[in-house]
Amino acid sequence: MQTDKTTETRVGLEQVRAQLRKPRSQLKGRQATEKALTEVRALTGLPPPGGHRRDLLIEYLHSLNDHYHALFESHIVALAAEMCLSVVEVFEVASFYHHFQILKDEESAPRITVRVCDSLSCSLAGSNSLLHQLQLHMKADVSVVNAPCLGRCEQAPAVQVGQQAVPRATLEEVTRRVIDNQTTPLDLPQALRLEAYVQAGGYQLARRVAGAEHDAESVLQVLESSGLRGLGGAGFPAGRKWRIVRNQPAGRLMAVNIDEGEPGTFKDRICLERDPHRFLEGVLIAASVVGCEAVYIYLRDEYHEARVLLTQELAALQADPPCALPRIELRRGAGAYICGEESAMIESIEGKRGVPRLRPPYIAEVGLFGRPTLAHNFETLYWIRELIEQGAESFAAQGRHGRKGLRRFSVSGRVKVPGVKLAPAGITLRELVDEYCGGMAEGHALYAYLPGGASGGILPARLADVPLDFDTLQPYGCFIGSAAVVVLSASDSAREAALNVMRFFAHESCGQCTPCRVGTDKAAQLMAQALWDADTLQDLAQVMGDASICGLGQAAPNPIRCVLDYFAHEVGRP
Repeated sequence: MQTDKTTETRVGLEQVRAQLRKPRSQLKGRQATEKALTEVRALTGLPPPGGHRRDLLIEYLHSLNDHYHALFESHIVALAAEMCLSVVEVFEVASFYHHFQILKDEESAPRITVRVCDSLSCSLAGSNSLLHQLQLHMKADVSVVNAPCLGRCEQAPAVQVGQQAVPRATLEEVTRRVIDNQTTPLDLPQALRLEAYVQAGGYQLARRVAGAEHDAESVLQVLESSGLRGLGGAGFPAGRKWRIVRNQPAGRLMAVNIDEGEPGTFKDRICLERDPHRFLEGVLIAASVVGCEAVYIYLRDEYHEARVLLTQELAALQADPPCALPRIELRRGAGAYICGEESAMIESIEGKRGVPRLRPPYIAEVGLFGRPTLAHNFETLYWIRELIEQGAESFAAQGRHGRKGLRRFSVSGRVKVPGVKLAPAGITLRELVDEYCGGMAEGHALYAYLPGGASGGILPARLADVPLDFDTLQPYGCFIGSAAVVVLSASDSAREAALNVMRFFAHESCGQCTPCRVGTDKAAQLMAQALWDADTLQDLAQVMGDASICGLGQAAPNPIRCVLDYFAHEVGRP
């Protein structure tokens, strides 16, 4: 009797195990509906053999978000099923980026979203008042939200209606654009299109380098002799970077950063809109010299007009190539400042959350898709053709005050003529304003300035004769970064400027590390107080600078320290 019972138990256990081993007919959790699958396939296409590429997840999310003006839960579930990903994996990516709005299926998406820039330059031009007016004036089907820097600081206050930019926005103009809801593409002059660029001698250098008629070693020597450094903020010597990646195993890639989200920066957009093929020729030369088989261009989502233009000119180049081209893919950011950090950009290109990687390994060794990667800022590549054709000596001879080369400064704030200024490296703020910006705006006197955007610190007018270049500002607690210069006048407050940029950092922190995630938010709260708790803010600054994973948290304390050092009278200190 006992044996029968034991046998019966064993058989029952085997049946349970067999059930557990049996594959599920469907994944656990919410299932994709046929309607949602059909709608997703209409925008993403049917899966190719082997399935959809994982790295295109953000591109597919953009397609859905553009079409439906939001990401609905049913579409997220369907997209996950189509890409053989978990719903959580798709949701965590979609929820990371500011430009994706996730809604329940029973909710209604706004007809259009209006983003009002609240960064420092636009705030000085009255964007906060404009935001309030628009929120009162717009109908319920229009979403009006504040947004971090839109990259149009010289056109402050800047607004984005849907995907169309509204420079020097007013209530009336934004209202008209909302009613029209038409995006006007950039009209690239015929002289700057591919055919005209080639007729003017364009791509000849790229052709010679690709065909080994122009020695790669000589190109590297020109870069090194000129002193050209990365112009996205970090300032790593370009020639050294090319050599490092060139010496890595084959299968090398290139990632180009045009995600200039630093408040005050807009030089890359201006250059891209004026002369896209000069940049693309720099890309081809770099790819040839370093040996990159594919190039991924990461362009910020706010630059819709520039994206249309670049897509058009890339297609023209690929249809009539001047030489053998690497594979070139244009990727679209989704509203995350942190993706300007090179490893976060690479994560985003791979279709993931834009979270910075811990290093080592460095991306020159293990970068995009685990392969050696040359990461470059747009402007660095924009210089390549001119620098090689004119020679290192010509470029290096342009500086002032003992510095070498030229820089493009993005200048905004209280000046008569804001914009991108091509000026000698080492020029002082006073010289830059007087010689290139027409002086201070009418009725304004220089009080302070940010030499390197939100993260570069704030200096008083008495230090307006310090040369602006790499390594010249560090003794004063600042750095040049991407050369985003924001000028303040006596009618402005340095502490309010510092609070503005700290709120930006708190909003844009990816949240991966505690010192940055908690530190920026707590600092913003303390800086909003009438009297600053200087000891606590100094402690926060120390922790953020020492323990944050990436440059966002490490540089965020700079405005705090500068206000305490140079503008103590504004925060209740003697």
